[in-house]
Amino acid sequence: MSADVEKKIRHVGFIMDGNGRWAKKLGRPRTFGHSKGADRIPEVIETCYDLGVEVVSLYAFSTENWSRPKSEVDEIFKLLKNFLKKYSKTLIDKQIRLIISGDISPISEDLKKECIKLIERTKDYKQHVLNIALNYGSRAEIVRAVNKIKAKDGEITESDISANLYTAEIPDIDLVVRTSGEMRLSNFFLWQCAYAEFYFTDVLWPDFGKKQTEQAIEWFYGRKRRFGGI
Repeated sequence: MSADVEKKIRHVGFIMDGNGRWAKKLGRPRTFGHSKGADRIPEVIETCYDLGVEVVSLYAFSTENWSRPKSEVDEIFKLLKNFLKKYSKTLIDKQIRLIISGDISPISEDLKKECIKLIERTKDYKQHVLNIALNYGSRAEIVRAVNKIKAKDGEITESDISANLYTAEIPDIDLVVRTSGEMRLSNFFLWQCAYAEFYFTDVLWPDFGKKQTEQAIEWFYGRKRRFGGI
C-alpha cells in the first residue's frame, strides 16, 4: 500500500453525542439540544467534502434509542425529516448521494417516503455520499447480511458479508469522530470500522463545527496507519 493511498481519507463517521448534556447545561430540555445539534450537521458535512472526504456517515438514531422517552424520539425524527427537506436542494445541486443504513420499516410513513424519494433521486451521483444511520445497529446489520447469504454453497467469506451490508457500495470508514468525551463505538458500523482511526473529543455536538472538523481530519493525517503491518 503506497503512502498516498495509506494517507487518503475517504470516509468519516460521526457519532453525534452530547446534545442532551449541552441542553442541560443551559437549563433547557433535551429536545432543544437535538435541535441545535441538527443545525450543526450541514457545516460539518460541507467541511468534510471541502477537505477531500468522499463519504460522511452520521449516527442519527440507533436501534437502542427507542428506549428513550417517546417525546424525545418523536422530536429526533421530526428534526431528521426537516433536515432532509431543507438539505434536499443541496444534495441535488451538489450531486451528493444519500444512503440510509438501517431498518426504516418502523418509522413514520412521511419520513420513510422522504428517505426513499431522496435515495432514488440521488442514486446515480458519484462524487460524494451522505450515509445516515437510521434505526441502525451494527450487530443487527451483520446478522441481516449473514441471513441474506446463508443459502450460499461453501464457506461465507468476508467479501460476502461486506457485499451484503448497507454500505456495500461505499468504502470502509477511515476515521470515527465521537463527541462529548465518551470513548466507545456504541454499535456503530463495527465491521466497517475494523481499521478506522478513533478521534474522541470532549466537545459536545452542538458546539462541534468547521474548526473542530478540520482539527479531527488534521489529527488523522498525523497518524501512521499500518493495517496490521509493521
